[in-house]
Amino acid sequence: MADSEEIVAPTSAQLGAARKFVKAHGKPSRAVVENIGRAGARVVLVGADGALGDVVVPSVATGEALVEAVEDLEAASWDAETVQATKIGAEHRRKMAGR
Repeated sequence: MADSEEIVAPTSAQLGAARKFVKAHGKPSRAVVENIGRAGARVVLVGADGALGDVVVPSVATGEALVEAVEDLEAASWDAETVQATKIGAEHRRKMAGR
């Protein structure tokens, strides 16, 4: 079995979700593509207003293709600028803590 990753194009639903996020949370929005193992990849969206969202795709390559296909969505990493751009509210923190 080869180690090469099969590139699967993002679906219209995945593209639509990312476009809807950008429209709702401002331009430019950022996207960090994270490998989540066998499940594929998570494209974490950070809006210009600091909101967080995500889209799960079958692979990192698909996530990268999604970022390239969505206007006003910029590829990013978890650098200081991206982390500081996020605004995590109390409700989201409680959810992350399992409460």
